Amino acid sequence: MKFYVTDKVFEKMPDVCFGLISVKGIDNSHGYDFIDKMLDESIASCEAHFEGKTVKQEPELAPYRNAFTALGINPNKFMSSIEALLTRIAKKKGMPHINPIVDLGNAISLKYYLPVGAHDLDTLYDNEFCVRTANENDTFLPFGAAETEKVDVDEVVYATGTKVRTRRWIWRQSEEGKIFDSTSELLFILDGFESNKDSIIKGRDELNDILVNKLGCKTKTGMIDTSCREFDMDIE
Repeated sequence: MKFYVTDKVFEKMPDVCFGLISVKGIDNSHGYDFIDKMLDESIASCEAHFEGKTVKQEPELAPYRNAFTALGINPNKFMSSIEALLTRIAKKKGMPHINPIVDLGNAISLKYYLPVGAHDLDTLYDNEFCVRTANENDTFLPFGAAETEKVDVDEVVYATGTKVRTRRWIWRQSEEGKIFDSTSELLFILDGFESNKDSIIKGRDELNDILVNKLGCKTKTGMIDTSCREFDMDIE
């Protein structure tokens, strides 16, 4: 199976890049104390970092807000996932512990100020997963909803087949993209730009080290940018 980003996406965002970890053999059916502690520490660190600040005005968010504007998305109406997460933490609303995969992704996301997505590889359609522009046949099932909605043509989306997993690039996740207790094979994706690529690499490598050395997973890491636009997710 391959994950790829289309040329049209790079035309819209020439400096976008994606840190990747394909994961096999994770046990998401029970909690891990060290992940709980890691998430709590990331929350506390974020609260302190953004104390008295307006998150959307901070430099960590500028690349994402600029990219949304370039994509024709109003970043004040549709906050990127990382801005929404950091705003929640800055307001000291906390973050619930959901399951190990999601909690681990959130801990890394908060530590490095990066969007971190987790995608169950067993729920992909036709073994296809990519970032592309939407077409008129695509549908999106909003998180927590029972009915699908149409997607704007040419909108940048995460998609598998005609099913959109994330609308407006990194704005909102689909109900069909949830991580389950039974999830054992997945792809972690850290979204960013050439300007914060160092953080993407550090976040990816720390996450990979935890997956391999603390959770006993098999993994494969990669990076998609303008020079390399696809990643083989298969792990032998």
